[in-house]
Amino acid sequence: MLFVDAAIPLGAAWSSPFARWQGSLADVNSLDLAAQVTRDALARATIPLDELSEIIVGMTTPQHESFYAAPTVAARVGAPTITGPLITQACATSVACVHAAASAADDRTVVLVVTTDRISNSPLVVYPAPGAPGGTPEVERWTLDAFARDPWGGMSMVDTAEAVAKEAGIERSELDDVTLIRHAQYEDALADDRSFQREWMVPAIVARRRGDPLVLELDEGIAATTEEGLAKLRPAAPDGVVTFGTQTHPADGTAGMIVTSTARAAELSGGRGTARLLATGFARVEAGRMPRATVPAARTALDAAGLTIDDVDVVKTHNPFAVNDIYFAREMGVAIEGMNPFGCSLVYGHPQGPTGARGITELLACLVRRGGGVGLFTGCAAGDSGAALLVRVDG
Repeated sequence: MLFVDAAIPLGAAWSSPFARWQGSLADVNSLDLAAQVTRDALARATIPLDELSEIIVGMTTPQHESFYAAPTVAARVGAPTITGPLITQACATSVACVHAAASAADDRTVVLVVTTDRISNSPLVVYPAPGAPGGTPEVERWTLDAFARDPWGGMSMVDTAEAVAKEAGIERSELDDVTLIRHAQYEDALADDRSFQREWMVPAIVARRRGDPLVLELDEGIAATTEEGLAKLRPAAPDGVVTFGTQTHPADGTAGMIVTSTARAAELSGGRGTARLLATGFARVEAGRMPRATVPAARTALDAAGLTIDDVDVVKTHNPFAVNDIYFAREMGVAIEGMNPFGCSLVYGHPQGPTGARGITELLACLVRRGGGVGLFTGCAAGDSGAALLVRVDG
């Protein structure tokens, strides 16, 4: 979809650190995390709360009281008069939220986009079935069952990566090589006392029953990765090429941004400038081929904006598998080493709802550092789907 007048004020996109599965945020309600981080982010960006006209919350994993997600987060942020929808679209949730916000953008509308998820300790859902023998209920492990099987395609997520790797002739050594590249890029984000991350990362503050709160300022769960270590790992599936080293890991976190018209974004940026939202693209590929979906999603967004991949200066991806980036680079004709400067979800983890918002936030920071340009974010999602967003930062 093409957007004519939608933008993010520079400085008004943020993310918490991502914490490893069953780590420091494992017992923190993701709505509590979202309220704290969003409140601190808005204060840092000097966004007046009375300017907010709507909130969109993106979330894929239910939490206690998430029935009231959007109005509750809005009130706890300090904007109790606004409300809006709760959007869930698996790993495409962030792009879906930005798409909805950009579709509503005008000079009178300032939308607060909040994405948040806790994959740790996700729900065990019990569905009553009084007609079943003995009234035995149906039970669903919300996250683990989704990872294990797509009800339409019938395959696990890792099986979709194996299928694409086999058909595209992607070898184990290539996956290891790309993973090492991505880890090296993430190390760049830690250089100069984390100067890149400090531009947009907001600490998560966790209250404890005794003592001072836990302050999480860094991503938690970054695996020490070497060529030798990757080579020793067994494939996740028999006779496969994907290992636990060449795929992402579940995580917990939150991320968000402000979306409004270009004129209002310029006003709210305090002179920092704007990132214009150019277009979004959504796509679905054949069953069991999820990693392929990043390509048609990106092409749909590029076509809507009247651009080609040659017009794109920075590419960021959500890549649950290294397979994704190899397939995308081959199909789109881009250098795999140039994608994902400063790291990606393959390295720092995947809390589902906010993963894309963090990728978009990093994309904006990359474009600002290079003095402007066009950026593309694209990622796959459950159901063999993909979502993409095109932005432009003027130098």
